[in-house]
Amino acid sequence: MHSKKQTPEKYYVGIDVGSASVRAALVDGFGTVIAHAEQPIQIWEPQAEHYEQSSADIWAACCSVTKKVVSGVDASHIRGVGFDATCSLVVVDKQFQPLAVNCEGQNYRNVIMWMDHRAVSQVERINATQHRVLSYVGGVMSVEMQPPKLLWIKENLQESCWEKAGHFFDLPDFLSWKATGVTARSLCTVVCKWTYTSDKGWDDSFWKMIGLEDLVEDKYEKIGNRILSPGESVGKGLTPEAAKDLGLPEGIAVAASLIDAHAGGLGVIGADVKGHNLPCENQPITSRVAMICGTSSCHMGVSETPIFVPGVWGPYFSAMVPGLWLNEGGQSATGKLIDHVVRGHVAFPELQAKAAASAHSIYTYLNSHLDLIKKSLPVGFLTVDLHVWPDFHGNRSPLTDLTLKGMVVGLTLSQGLDELALIYLATIQAIALGTRHILETMQAAGHHINTLFLCGGLSKNPLFVQMHADITGKPVVLSKEVEAVLVGAAILGACASGDFASIQEAMAKMGKVGRVVQPNHEHKRFYDKKYEVFLKLVEHQREYRSIMDSF
Repeated sequence: MHSKKQTPEKYYVGIDVGSASVRAALVDGFGTVIAHAEQPIQIWEPQAEHYEQSSADIWAACCSVTKKVVSGVDASHIRGVGFDATCSLVVVDKQFQPLAVNCEGQNYRNVIMWMDHRAVSQVERINATQHRVLSYVGGVMSVEMQPPKLLWIKENLQESCWEKAGHFFDLPDFLSWKATGVTARSLCTVVCKWTYTSDKGWDDSFWKMIGLEDLVEDKYEKIGNRILSPGESVGKGLTPEAAKDLGLPEGIAVAASLIDAHAGGLGVIGADVKGHNLPCENQPITSRVAMICGTSSCHMGVSETPIFVPGVWGPYFSAMVPGLWLNEGGQSATGKLIDHVVRGHVAFPELQAKAAASAHSIYTYLNSHLDLIKKSLPVGFLTVDLHVWPDFHGNRSPLTDLTLKGMVVGLTLSQGLDELALIYLATIQAIALGTRHILETMQAAGHHINTLFLCGGLSKNPLFVQMHADITGKPVVLSKEVEAVLVGAAILGACASGDFASIQEAMAKMGKVGRVVQPNHEHKRFYDKKYEVFLKLVEHQREYRSIMDSF
């Protein structure tokens, strides 16, 4: 777990709470990960589309991984701590004890996960209001944001949860509260997921219109009335209790946090690209999109002036890079979809056995198998008659249509390892085609994007990376540190410590370019045709629905 350490360094701790695990890293001032650790966290799925977690379980995992990465290091050299997390909703009572977000009354399950889709009818009613705040979320609010979840709690758990609640935290803000005892919220969370705007603050008329006037009456005490910029120091740093829990000295600077995707964006988008022959060299940072690909994928683009992109969240002022507007595209299921398709295939046990026998991961084995069956063709051309529409969990961007379903066209009766490899490839291509759809929508609205910066678990898969380069026609930059999200969290801690004058300075010093993957331009015509089919798939799905709706 540890690599060799130099003693006189200044170090920063980045803690990242993902969907299924918590990770921590000890990072130096040059953005090098010195040590890192990971621990799984529990997910409950009590019924379809309901996903819950425990804030106590999450905090315990944060403490465990942090103690591991700082062991053996002189604590006086650790200067700051930064947290990032999924935008899940944490509910606690007036004494900060966990409150059940479920009908079973299980208080320890007090977190509604970001990917929970229980509040569909609530979000439909919110969107029907056409309130002006919706223009800052691409015109349509997502079921994954917090207002519909709050409304669901009020309507379904009024006595057991809503009336007893003292605070509704976004998970990144819960973590900074746990570390400092300060209930201040990050501008990133409240702007991106709660409808706060940096110039006007909370809009009373919105909360009253959707039936959550109670939040206005207590001056937003429950959802946050003190807002800090990401990277700003929170309170007096680590409390004695949190310091003991985490294995760190009391009083170390704690930064106002970020949503996990935004931390990934911070870790990669500002890297110095000199000498890599990239179109974004000597161009403003606005020519780049950071793509954070894990369970789901987020596409983060920044601009100097607000750009309203239909079906893409934002523009959010200073939500990721201070002083710049952020637009955020997304795909709700990417890594989760690839896993679903591969593990659900009848040939999966054979794949598992062969991968284990060759001491490779299942995805490395699949990539090698595709190379074996491609013969003289480029590997991507194997799917000439196999097409996937990837919205198995609805479409977040740019169509903002929760009701869309996945589609596969081109199945046969064959069910061996070759067919598993092909459907795996077609699924990866569908995700990359979805990225192209998002980028084209952003560009049509006024963004000028020429380079993709990838991080997250899927960026470790060379096939996934190459398909994104080939299908979008843009070079892909991979960060030197695979754990770019953790570097982003550490950048926050570095800013809170005062060791850097700004987030921009820390981004340039701590974000490093690793490998650059160029698109194969000679394959452009094939992928243009695949994209044409891709857009037809959703058009046809909607036609089928209208036929059945008339039944």
